[in-house]
Amino acid sequence: MVVTAEEMVHIVRQEGKVKAAAKVDVVTTGTFSPMCSSGVMFNFGHTTPTTKAAKVWVNNVPAYAGLAAVDAYIGATEPTEDDPLNKVFPGEFLYGGGHVIEDLVAGRKVRLKATGYGTDCYPNKLLEKEVTLAELPYALLLNPRNCYQNYNCAINLSDKTIYTYMGTLKSNGRSANYCSAGELSPLLNDPYYQTIGLGTRIFLGGGVGYVTWQGTQHNPAVPRSDNGTPRRAAGTIMVQGDLKGMSPRWLKGVSVQGYGCSLAVGIGIPIPILNEELAAHTGVSDAELFTQVMDYGYDYANRVNRNYGEVSYAQLKSGTIQVNGQDVPTAPLSSLVRAREIAETLKRWILEDKFILQQPVFTLPDK
Repeated sequence: MVVTAEEMVHIVRQEGKVKAAAKVDVVTTGTFSPMCSSGVMFNFGHTTPTTKAAKVWVNNVPAYAGLAAVDAYIGATEPTEDDPLNKVFPGEFLYGGGHVIEDLVAGRKVRLKATGYGTDCYPNKLLEKEVTLAELPYALLLNPRNCYQNYNCAINLSDKTIYTYMGTLKSNGRSANYCSAGELSPLLNDPYYQTIGLGTRIFLGGGVGYVTWQGTQHNPAVPRSDNGTPRRAAGTIMVQGDLKGMSPRWLKGVSVQGYGCSLAVGIGIPIPILNEELAAHTGVSDAELFTQVMDYGYDYANRVNRNYGEVSYAQLKSGTIQVNGQDVPTAPLSSLVRAREIAETLKRWILEDKFILQQPVFTLPDK
């Protein structure tokens, strides 16, 4: 029996964790939101005469070429070479690495340029051509930090509008943005990473991917609720998968006004119900998941560690929270509709034997 995390909430509520553990085999999760620490490792093939690329651009977006002759890595947040950035504030950041990745998975042609300094074995100093993803010998979505386990609710207590990676925030605490699917969010359904680690097979970008390590800034040693879930930003995962098996529906270039470029990534993780504890964890509802309200007007930029209260994801999803005694409208950066679609898709794949769960070699560190 396979159910989504939302369905599991109702099963545990009605039948308890013991009966739920006996009844349910797998719980599917999902999230779709901007995930800045993402990119693609690619090989663009040898030329005649051969080239050792020192600098590489794709659609005028710089890629890192310090790997090997025709290997490169393009990051999701890299803007185009001629982007005005924030010279005219707030900048629009209309195109960047995330948009290149979306263009590639959509099958569009991209303009590749590579320059080299020339060697005896690699004499060619310039390569320019149009390529598609199908024509690249190798393309791997390789994301160093995705799928944050919980994150801040952002407000702005300064007297001016600010533009952040959490979106535009109105002055004097008049808006609040958050970024999580709550009870559908993958790592919140396995808070101690009992089933998630090196080798875990996942839904990634519309195809199949794997967890390959803990993500950068993985920090599980944070305050937790009695149900085990972290009350602030905690675990992260490094993931990878064959870009050629992915979809532009689940990898979308993002422009964040006044901040920069990014990539929205769709991730879903199946949680096998190995015991009653995991049944209880996957049955935790939005009303039982909490995060901190943080000021991005001054505190975040200056690393001042204080919060302005805790709010549940049920409150955030209601559209209004209370901060400093006043009602504040909320807005998500993650898509709940898309998160549900990922969880349902993964559920269908498992039931149709199109997706096999993979036991990790070892699980993520939980402290």
